[in-house]
Amino acid sequence: MVPLTALWLPIVVAAAIVFVASSILHMVLPIHRSDYKRLPAEDDVMAALRRFKIPPGDYLVPCAGSPKAMNDPAFIDKMVKGPVMFATVMPSGRPAMAAQLAQWFVYCLVVGVFAAYIAGRALGPDAHYLAVFRFAGATAFVGYSLALWQNTIWYKRNWVVTLKSTVDGLLYGLLTAGTFGWLWPR
Repeated sequence: MVPLTALWLPIVVAAAIVFVASSILHMVLPIHRSDYKRLPAEDDVMAALRRFKIPPGDYLVPCAGSPKAMNDPAFIDKMVKGPVMFATVMPSGRPAMAAQLAQWFVYCLVVGVFAAYIAGRALGPDAHYLAVFRFAGATAFVGYSLALWQNTIWYKRNWVVTLKSTVDGLLYGLLTAGTFGWLWPR
């Protein structure tokens, strides 16, 4: 068993490597450029919605409000007529990603902590590289990928986007695994 405190270096280094890799995947390579579609008549739709001053949050349109209301003929009519959507409204303003990038790095650290915890409980200080790779990598893959599928199953997110993000998560898991194997206490 290896205490979590002895694994701070692989946690931080893996988070930094994943952070850089994700930046390359999302900002340099064209892989994710087709993840979102432009609305038809985007300017008109934005102008029409702007007058409602919709506060930031997650919305369901139409929204029944309760399981019983889902059987209401008026709600069913709205569902049939459409459009039906899940929407996230963000604050208006100039694009700024500093907060999201900081949150993403913290998330990478959290995934690393869980990978360290699982590998550290399962393995000793002189564990073989491949054993560390297996435990840390599988845990990191789960942390980066599996919850994404819920959004596709329940909220109809595009399967192709989810599969691309799952492949990203596999890459992040492999990078985490390699980092942990390399920096495992010996």
